[in-house]
Amino acid sequence: MKAAPADRPFDLQEFLKTPEERAAMIEATAELDDPAALRAVLLEVAKAEGMAEMSRRTGLGEKTLFRSLGKNGNPTLDTLHRVLNAVGLRLDVRVK
Repeated sequence: MKAAPADRPFDLQEFLKTPEERAAMIEATAELDDPAALRAVLLEVAKAEGMAEMSRRTGLGEKTLFRSLGKNGNPTLDTLHRVLNAVGLRLDVRVK
């Protein structure tokens, strides 16, 4: 992972530009077993792509995406699938 330059504030968006970076961030967050953290990272991934573009790709409104992935959100499996698919990722299940 790249290091943030010392003269600029940390910006997570800098680390979410490619599908590989996004997958690594989501996977690392999923390992925390913290649904709130996972929602927050999914929201950042969506914002990195651009919410208008995510809305177009997922078929979900921007407000719906913000509400589902926001602090008090509880995204459905369908929303999760659509968001991941829209950024070139898929859900993968492995043995712990």
